[in-house]
Amino acid sequence: MLDAAQTTDVQAETLLEVNNIEVIYNHVILVLKGVSLTVPKGGITALLGGNGAGKTTTLKAVSNLLHSERGEVTKGSIKYRGTSVHESDPAVLVEKGVIQVMEGRHCFEHLTVEENLLTGAYTRKDGSAAIQQDLELVYNYFPRLKERRRSQAGYTSGGEQQMVAMGRALMSRPETILLDEPSMGLAPQLVEEIFGIVKDLNEKEGVSFLLAEQNTNVALRFAHYGYILESGRVVMDGPAAELRENPDVKEFYLGMSDEGRKSFRDVRSYRRRKRWL
Repeated sequence: MLDAAQTTDVQAETLLEVNNIEVIYNHVILVLKGVSLTVPKGGITALLGGNGAGKTTTLKAVSNLLHSERGEVTKGSIKYRGTSVHESDPAVLVEKGVIQVMEGRHCFEHLTVEENLLTGAYTRKDGSAAIQQDLELVYNYFPRLKERRRSQAGYTSGGEQQMVAMGRALMSRPETILLDEPSMGLAPQLVEEIFGIVKDLNEKEGVSFLLAEQNTNVALRFAHYGYILESGRVVMDGPAAELRENPDVKEFYLGMSDEGRKSFRDVRSYRRRKRWL
């Protein structure tokens, strides 16, 4: 993890800037209500909140995948390296090095693990030798995929499919990965393994991350900075270490308070809205 001095240096250069965006589905349903966030170069930024808070919509707004679901950004701006991108073709973001790993571990089930990985290099023009070198890099981070490289992806486990999805993103040589719910449906041991790999990719390969995650506890242990979404609004943000110690976050998202552990039934959403909004 970066120390405070390193974090300050990292935040000096902003890669992604989302400024006060609103997103509407079907011309009627307002989902995001003035969301703003930044992703610094070399950082891990966590987008936190419960189911339906707007995390996935935020990622799809950045990667320009809303139109396939009849959604659109109606206000605000999204810039990558200072250039407006929210009205661009999704392929433009890929060329700029922004790759989204979708929620649900989407794989080409009928292809082998290795064929899935190679689809991530489809847009590259630097030759087969460079692609093969990056394939070995992926296998270095995900040795289990090397063991299953000839297996049909549809017959691999949920954890292996999440690794395939992340490995495929790496094959495009990304600068920034938008990672949606990497822990969903995985055993705790696999969750730790996946987040450990995210940390290694960030520190060793210089990949920046914006990750949407419901598992606030694990996300704040690995992230540098966090934003908490409630009903389509950012209600709190700050360095991950500070959010972990914030009494509201501890009570509402980590299940702890000054009086000890609380059950989910004791945590009322209206209390969050009353306190934060």
